[in-house]
Amino acid sequence: MRQLYTLIFSSMLPLVLLRLYWRGIKAPPYRQRWRERLGCYRSEPIADAIWFHAVSVGEAEAAFPLIKLMQSRHPQSRFLVTTTTPTGSARVQSVLGDSVEHVYLPYDLPGVVKRFLDHFQPRIAVVMEKEIWPNLFAACAARRIPLFVINARLSARSAKSYRKIPSLVKPALANLSLIAAQTEDDKNRFIEIGAVPERVRVLGNIKFDVTIDEATIAAGQALKQRLFAGRFVWIIASSHQGEEEVFLKLYPNLKAEIPELLLLIVPRHPERFQAVRKLCEERGLSATMRSENRDVDAACDVYIADSMGELKMLYAAADVAFVGGSLVAVGGHNVLEPAAVGVPVMFGPQMFNFQEIAEQMPAAGAALQCDGEASIAEVLLRLHGDADFRNALIDKAKAFVEQNQGATARIADLLAESL
Repeated sequence: MRQLYTLIFSSMLPLVLLRLYWRGIKAPPYRQRWRERLGCYRSEPIADAIWFHAVSVGEAEAAFPLIKLMQSRHPQSRFLVTTTTPTGSARVQSVLGDSVEHVYLPYDLPGVVKRFLDHFQPRIAVVMEKEIWPNLFAACAARRIPLFVINARLSARSAKSYRKIPSLVKPALANLSLIAAQTEDDKNRFIEIGAVPERVRVLGNIKFDVTIDEATIAAGQALKQRLFAGRFVWIIASSHQGEEEVFLKLYPNLKAEIPELLLLIVPRHPERFQAVRKLCEERGLSATMRSENRDVDAACDVYIADSMGELKMLYAAADVAFVGGSLVAVGGHNVLEPAAVGVPVMFGPQMFNFQEIAEQMPAAGAALQCDGEASIAEVLLRLHGDADFRNALIDKAKAFVEQNQGATARIADLLAESL
């Protein structure tokens, strides 16, 4: 089956590269460093790298504390971090800088994978969450490179898709040294799709080990005082197409109830910054872009954060947070970051990538899940009008995060055994 997969992938490679070029029209970074995706590098080869792969921003943010802990424990080792998206790449470069080697993950074709492994010669491979690459996994096993999938999660929807191709998925999973699952449900789903039961363990979710430094909090609070003084700031974080329209539609009626209301929208993808501004204009709303460095006057309705790497700071500048990707079939984004920052957390019904957290937080009084427009408006009005309720939500959310911490150290200990 892997041979058929390779044949299909090879035949589609021209289309894959064309799509990369097409995406690069709106987001130029997609066209940059494209040779890395084919296993071609300008840097000198390195040996014995400790390699981490994080698809995009969310996975990278979760991996940073673990990578830094591993760096402190293994100061003589070289570290390699790969991503798939330019936004993930930008975060790796911003947070880890020259302390790691960084390239894009190569396409999953035997020749491409061989060039990648020849160049970096990793001594261990650590993949975040649920990436399954048959040729890459097989090549690691052939070279006796210990291969781990950590912080592993698998939704019921993804498991159903993987079960349709068992002859491809099961051999790929057989190459893994261990799967460190977030929850028992994740563990069981990996076993259902073919993972070796003895190689799946529940070690928790490293996203609970989020750290928010005081400088970030202080910068957010300073931004609130400088630009948003007197405004009730509702941040719509990591929003996707189809979500901003909901909040822009709700805004006029909510503004009538909350005259000081300000929408702070942080689109998930940079190529959508201008599209969100256009949506505001179409509804007759006054919008200011962060990149314009303008004051936010009383007439401003929407502040669009067209920047990268500032989400934690922006949470600290807000009064209430709605985490996006949860009103459309994306599956949600990290709701633990705003909880750790200390801002009341709202999210929508589509949280299948964070199902257990989406169930546990509301049950613990640590977050509020909304099932539609009416629910969103009702919750926001309650949060605005009841400071005691807001503070209780914040305290319970911080406690929820703290009670579930520790996975980073457990996984670091596990990886140390292979090193």
